[in-house]
Amino acid sequence: MDPNSMTYNSEAKKDDGSCVYAYDIAQGTWNINPDCEELSIPVIGTISLDDQLPESIEVQGAGDNSLFIDIDGTQVSGDIDNMGNITVNPQTVQIDPGLGFPLDVEIEGDGNVSLDNTGNMNLKYSFEIPVVGSYSVDCSVELSK
Repeated sequence: MDPNSMTYNSEAKKDDGSCVYAYDIAQGTWNINPDCEELSIPVIGTISLDDQLPESIEVQGAGDNSLFIDIDGTQVSGDIDNMGNITVNPQTVQIDPGLGFPLDVEIEGDGNVSLDNTGNMNLKYSFEIPVVGSYSVDCSVELSK
């Protein structure tokens, strides 16, 4: 009966306790299966972000439909709406994309989670390697619990 629930039924006559909320589904440990573009960097070689990402991520709620996504110790913030759509607004985090030293990386994207505890994220990583140049990598990530 709650219009904020993913299972909202406008024809429901009584509350049977079956409401499920996207914010609740999003929280917890998710197994990830990334499919990122490989990055070819002159002199350094090819880097696969797939190999740099962990096998799972931890998503925590911060209240008011805000989420914190822990990606192997790096926290990325996001928001989720009542239908399970996730938005990761542009933000800068420090990560090591396999170079042996951390870089300031801007990350942004979107995705969703479903009632069956699956989901997906489309993320864009942008960063600059001193002396070498600026790079951008797109990642599609499948989520499952």
